[in-house]
Amino acid sequence: MSETQEKASATHDPFEPFRAMRDTYLDAMAKAMVEAVNTEAYAQATGSMLEGYLTAVAPFREAVDKSMLQVLQQLELPSRQEMATLAERFTNVEMHLDDMDAKLDAIEKMLDRDGPVGEPTDGEQIDAAEPAASHKAGTKASGSRPQARRRLARGRVNRRQR
Repeated sequence: MSETQEKASATHDPFEPFRAMRDTYLDAMAKAMVEAVNTEAYAQATGSMLEGYLTAVAPFREAVDKSMLQVLQQLELPSRQEMATLAERFTNVEMHLDDMDAKLDAIEKMLDRDGPVGEPTDGEQIDAAEPAASHKAGTKASGSRPQARRRLARGRVNRRQR
């Protein structure tokens, strides 16, 4: 065969008309299905079918849930309800910790605003009647929590010693 005959036979595909018919058919069916699915009647039919399915499956689901609960108890594993309860308790603990953190931050801000209280020397105690300005150190505190706690604790100890 010559080169021109090979090119002519390669460009002519006998299945091309069938592919074109298939593509036209699929486009028409896709449009028809989109129109059918977007109707209220289809939505109601699908909803009633799903309701029937869920009603029919409910007893089996309950039986599976009960057997799963028994298996989990025998294996000493937590159930879904126990995990949900535990997650709720952790959430409550986390909220309480956040509240405590916010309160501690407020205490730190109050201590930083008032300035650090000078540390009493040997035998010297801070008199609560004296103004706090006379006991302030010349430098600002770094504001770390351990230092704030120590300052707060020192103030309590000094007041109790009197």
